[in-house]
Formats: sequence, structure tokens, C-alpha cells
Amino acid sequence: MPATPHRPRKRFGQHFLHDRNVIQRIIEALEPAAGSRVIEIGPGRGALTGPLLEVLPTLEVVEIDRDLADILEQSFGDSGRLTVHRGNVLKFDFCAGGATPVRVVGNLPYNISTPLLFHLLDQQDCIEVMLVMLQKEVARRICAGPGSRDYGRLSVMIQASCAVETLFDVGRDAFTPAPRVDSAVIRLRPHAGDGPDIGDRRQFARLVRTAFSRHRKTLRNGLKGLLDTDDFEAAGIDPETRPETLPVEAFARLAARRRG
Repeated sequence: MPATPHRPRKRFGQHFLHDRNVIQRIIEALEPAAGSRVIEIGPGRGALTGPLLEVLPTLEVVEIDRDLADILEQSFGDSGRLTVHRGNVLKFDFCAGGATPVRVVGNLPYNISTPLLFHLLDQQDCIEVMLVMLQKEVARRICAGPGSRDYGRLSVMIQASCAVETLFDVGRDAFTPAPRVDSAVIRLRPHAGDGPDIGDRRQFARLVRTAFSRHRKTLRNGLKGLLDTDDFEAAGIDPETRPETLPVEAFARLAARRRG
């Protein structure tokens, strides 16, 4: 840990992880394979960065806070094994740098976690695993199954692209300053040809977004103008079903009718 003090900045949603047990569990769950390229999001003061460098030959981090980027370079840069990318992670190209598969790890800022996940999914072809810490409520929504209270648009969009797994919860006292909510660490593995065929991602996203924006309506009414009775029949789906009860594979079948 660097000795240089740094006051957490609210505009960046900074809550610095300090619990060594949590850090060790994250590293064990990352399972970096030989030749993997590891990128840490939001390294902050370097609580995870240092231990990662103890087990990795090289590491890249993405940090928007210029002061923290300076601290990281001063603390870990002498070895030449740490690359600090300064800038907004929402604009970062995870696929730049060659064909080496990327493992993403980090404590995602709560204020941008959802758009950041979609940014990562847009680049999933070069990502082999994402091990991320999120607000516990968001993690529940991502991993929820159809028919549950937490199942919704985020569940469908993430699960259409990745196999999802909740690993463990993290209490508020693991951070400085302590956030107002609990967290959870989840693992996302992009489907490698074994996931549902969603076709054009933007078209699929539009259908799912429309369905859940009218989630109190049946699919027939909620998707009026996008699908007709013949489409539901061809997809083998009851049009009187509500979207929160429909599995990801069924949304994929509906999306196929949009392509037909």
C-alpha cells in the first residue's frame, strides 16, 4: 500500500478495498492462466494491484484519477511490470494490444457499473473472464433466474452473453470509506459458441428493452408492433406470458423472428 494519502472523491465513486481476506479470495478466483493478459479496473490505492503483481508477470490497470495513477506508478512502476492506463474506463479499448485473451478484474464503481458492464460485453470477443465486485443488489439482478423478483432486462442481457456465477458477498466494512450498501463478487464468462443465438445484439437489446419497459403487460401487448401472433406461435411462446417469466433462450427465439 502506498504511503501517500489520498482523499476519496465522490465524483469517481471511490471506496477503497482494504480487507486482505477479500483480496486473497479475489486473486484465487481469478485463476490467471499462463499467457493471459490481466486488466484491473479502478485500482485505487493499489490494495489489489500489489498482491496481483506478486502472482502475475505483468499487469495493466485503468485509472481515471490522475493523482491515484501517479501513486500507482510511484509505488509499483519501478519493476516495469505495471502499465497504468490513465482515462475513463468507459472509453477504454480492452481488445487493443493483440490477440491475447483478457481477464478483467476489479471493484466496479457503483455509479457506472451497469454501463461499464455493457461496455465490456461490447468487447467480449477478446475477454475470457470478468471477475468483478458490484453492489450486491446489482449482482443479484445479473444472476437472477426467470420468475424471481430480481429478474429483468439486466439479467437477460448479461446472461445472453455470459455464464454468470455469484462467488461471495463482501461487507461494507471491507472498504474505506464504507459504502452504504453491501457488495458481491461475481464471475462472468463470455459464451464461446455455446450460448443462445441472439443474432444482432442491438436488435436483441431493443426487443428485451421494449419487453421490460412494459413488464406489467403481456408479451403480446408489450411487443405490439415488433412481433405478431404468427411470430409467437413460430417461436413456441405463449403471447399471454409476461416478460419476467421468460428464460433467456425464449427471448433469443423471439429475436430470431425479428430477423426473419
